[in-house]
Amino acid sequence: MKRRDFIKSSSIGATAVAAGGLLGAPAIVSAKTKLNWKMVTTWPKNFPGLGAGANNLAKLITEMSGGRLTVKVYGAKELVPAFEVFDAVSGGAAEMGHGAAYYWKGKREAFQFFTAVPFGLTAQEMNGWLFYGGGMQLWEKAYADFNLLPLACGNTGVQMGGWFNKQINSIKDLKGLKMRIPGLGGEVLKRAGGTPVNLPGGELFTALKSGNIDATEWVGPYNDLSFGLYKAAKYYYYPGWHEPGPTLEAIVNKKAFDALPKDLQSIVRNAALVVNNDMLAEYTARNNAALNTLVNKHKVDVRKYPDDVLKKLSGLSDSVVAEIANKDKMSKEIFTSYKKFRDNVVAYHKISEQAYLMARGL
Repeated sequence: MKRRDFIKSSSIGATAVAAGGLLGAPAIVSAKTKLNWKMVTTWPKNFPGLGAGANNLAKLITEMSGGRLTVKVYGAKELVPAFEVFDAVSGGAAEMGHGAAYYWKGKREAFQFFTAVPFGLTAQEMNGWLFYGGGMQLWEKAYADFNLLPLACGNTGVQMGGWFNKQINSIKDLKGLKMRIPGLGGEVLKRAGGTPVNLPGGELFTALKSGNIDATEWVGPYNDLSFGLYKAAKYYYYPGWHEPGPTLEAIVNKKAFDALPKDLQSIVRNAALVVNNDMLAEYTARNNAALNTLVNKHKVDVRKYPDDVLKKLSGLSDSVVAEIANKDKMSKEIFTSYKKFRDNVVAYHKISEQAYLMARGL
């Protein structure tokens, strides 16, 4: 009787497994199973700020799970090139990735809204939209077709405008300019007559120094000092109109994530939240000290974009964003949500954040 019962239960189990396989349901990992995940990144190995964020995420997941889920980080080119991270995680070659959504605009242009919109939301405002304005739900919906779960995982705050080998005194100075600038900012530069180039961070110094590009934006003083960009260009412009609050992402292979026990899923999500806040705090703390070094030690010429240049770029940005919003139904849905939140938060920040900063400067 015991043998018959065992055979019967085994048959039922096999049938269930087969059915699960046919339905594409992930195999659920036991709570006692120890897993080893790979995380590929778009950043150089152990790069300050951005690369450190990926390392912190891996460390938090490993520690918070008590070693049940160990994550090993691979910098750009260690397993895959920087701009192949999306495909590597989508296809399951790695379980996780760390980068920025605007790098994948070739997949769907609307992805760029989840990193930065020129003259758009700041870091604080982006977090508000993502977590309390419906942004994360739209981001998950946009990535679902690619077997990916996106997680907000870092922010640099308002970036610098970039490094130039010539002065920018009018919008005409951007014509013919070959500049490394990704995302929507790159399309705006193109409308202004420039040539946007998309290069990974590890290639910027050589490209600028050799003259293959005339200018580059990267992040801000903290990272730009580390790359030694002051050795390749003289003029350092602000503000970073193109990336006022760029959100970085952790992407997770959806099948791998769904197979995790609920507690490990929660650990992955919450570890990303910690890194999202921690990275912004680090940049806020370190940028000014790095800027002082650039100015006082390396004699960098820091300049503000002329107001008429910023005004023209703002107008071009409105046109670019509106065109992308009308590309397809999903793009319009994302843009509508983004714009509604932006309009509301800008109205309030005029009498809160903006008003206070102006008062503090008196």
